[in-house]
Amino acid sequence: MFTYTSNQFQEIVDFMLKEAKKKGASDAIAEVSEGQGLSVTVRKGEIETIEQSLDKQVGVTVYLGHRRGNASTSDFSKDSLKATVEAAYHIAQHTAEDNCAGPAERELLEKNPLDLDLFHPWNIDATHAVEIARVAEGSAFSVSKQIQNSDGASVSAHHAHFMMGTSHGFMGGYPFSRHYISCAPIATEKGKLAKMQRDDWYSSSRIPEELADPAAIGKYAAQRALSRLKARSLTTRRCPVIFEAPLAAGLLGGLVQAVSGAALYRRSSFLLDSLGKQVLPKHINIFENPHIKSMTGSTPFDEEGVKTSARTVVDKGILQGYFLSTYSARKLGMKTTGNAGGSHNLSLQSKKTPKGGLPALLKEMGTGLLVTELMGQGVNYVTGDYSRGAFGYWVENGEIQYPVEGVTIAGNLRDMLLEIELVGSDSLIRGTKETGSILIGSMTVGGK
Repeated sequence: MFTYTSNQFQEIVDFMLKEAKKKGASDAIAEVSEGQGLSVTVRKGEIETIEQSLDKQVGVTVYLGHRRGNASTSDFSKDSLKATVEAAYHIAQHTAEDNCAGPAERELLEKNPLDLDLFHPWNIDATHAVEIARVAEGSAFSVSKQIQNSDGASVSAHHAHFMMGTSHGFMGGYPFSRHYISCAPIATEKGKLAKMQRDDWYSSSRIPEELADPAAIGKYAAQRALSRLKARSLTTRRCPVIFEAPLAAGLLGGLVQAVSGAALYRRSSFLLDSLGKQVLPKHINIFENPHIKSMTGSTPFDEEGVKTSARTVVDKGILQGYFLSTYSARKLGMKTTGNAGGSHNLSLQSKKTPKGGLPALLKEMGTGLLVTELMGQGVNYVTGDYSRGAFGYWVENGEIQYPVEGVTIAGNLRDMLLEIELVGSDSLIRGTKETGSILIGSMTVGGK
């Protein structure tokens, strides 16, 4: 599947590190990678795009004391590799001193990486991928005559591998895969061509056999699109708000961003100095486990070669740890948490989780707004101010009454996180985060 073997990658990394040392580098880091993928999109049964990608790259970071330079190339010839090291060395010569610059400490590096079963090839060609996409879209069209158009159905398979090494002894890498199937149908209100609603659904996994049935994806996406027809607006009010599970993962992402190293050392976070303090209600815990086999967020080491480990990020609502790289940790006078490159398999869990999925959560809310789509980027991570356009459903007596559009939901992320009343049992993984739908006690809903 790949042009280069792991051993060849190791030879390239060794060569780059030795060249950096010859130039006079105090430290160096080199990484080489190769990837190949296939992606197809079908719209109204016709092939819209077929993309096949094949890419490779090698990069090197050279340190001259506390000065740093970086360069990369896609040419793996020795002359090109030497020129790339030379370019990184030249850049380092002309950069300012930064006392926090430098590779991770030797004792923090992963010495015996776990095999986390992250590579599952999908031996699929364009013809087969198109067939799968047509099944998904065809299933959406079969749900109702009100669905005769779509933004397409897509199928993607991606495979890659890499090797990274440092001048003080680390060498590690592995192959990995990522695959998905998606569908985005458009529903049209009868007799009113201008009244259209779009929704989508997708399934993603490292393991192709674990992807959801494409017909089921299309059918569910169609049902979501149809349920949006005849949407109304609301008058401005304060009320409880449920963030559907895919959006709740975004709220969890907002917390991660606020307690990540770069935001903290730049003093640009609404959760400054929050370690050991209450950031969520007492019924909520957040766990990070980078070593779950085959999961999207799993890795034996981070982007700096630092060993990853399972930990409790939030215990009974109290923040136990930040998300730090080596550099951001040094800026804060702390120790890296092995999160260079981001979080790893975060799971938000609550002791207040009614059984019965989203319907049970609606019953608990009684009256309020269920939000299923957010628009815009109205989040200020410095102050926590939150204001975004939303689509959703008005709920009364625990039952959905009608779809809602043209509204804005507003609040402050600090307050929103603290006011999480319940978490649904409809747990869903999106990217590196897992959570059920989240009920927030009160937000401002701006309408007409």
